[in-house]
Amino acid sequence: MKISIVIPTLNEAPRIGSIIHDLRLQDSECEIIIVDGGSQDGTLEQAEGAGARTYPAPRGRGQQLALGAAQSTGNVILFLHADTQLPAGGLRAIRQCLKDPEIVGGNFRVLFNGNSDFAEWLTGFYARFRRYGLYYGDSAIFVRRCIYDTLGGIRPIDLMEDYDFTRRLERVGKTVCIDTPAVETSSRRFDGRRPIAIVAGWLLIHALFHLKLPPRLLARLYDSTRRKHRPASSVAERVHRQSDHV
Repeated sequence: MKISIVIPTLNEAPRIGSIIHDLRLQDSECEIIIVDGGSQDGTLEQAEGAGARTYPAPRGRGQQLALGAAQSTGNVILFLHADTQLPAGGLRAIRQCLKDPEIVGGNFRVLFNGNSDFAEWLTGFYARFRRYGLYYGDSAIFVRRCIYDTLGGIRPIDLMEDYDFTRRLERVGKTVCIDTPAVETSSRRFDGRRPIAIVAGWLLIHALFHLKLPPRLLARLYDSTRRKHRPASSVAERVHRQSDHV
């Protein structure tokens, strides 16, 4: 079972090399595809030096993921955000799950980094919604290639491409959420936002998505909402915010 790992990036040079190295330790034969949305910090060069296949793409996670999947050759595709850490044993856990022919794909339980009450609340928030089949790209979504192709793949839209895809995935077969090992992801996009604001924004974006608001307008609304609730931020955080979304 060959796993292709698609990682969308934007200005991830400081850590992309270690991400690729850690994945190779899990499986030296896995295919690692970096799809970059216009980094200015040498991300592509770092990724190439670490042995990944690299592709430039228009900025936007939906477009980047769709391009990466189109270039992949594995019979399983794992979509991994650059700020989500797949722990040791993660690829093995995927293979173990997919021994069951009824399982079409799934994701991992998410742990938000940090020891704060807020990070703990976010972890619980995600876990509760997974029970209803709701999960997102930061939980390391994986899917059988044949199912991905049948579904028409990830749509290259500006926002909610992960939600759009997993809703279709949930309708075609059995999925699984791998509890152990869990992935750890960054909570940086939620910094400075109150839980009530996060929930309200989440509900609004989902409601407008189901009302067929064009994804480009949805993305603008989402970005403006995040800026409104963000305190003074560092230069590094401003760089990252272009690639982070729910």
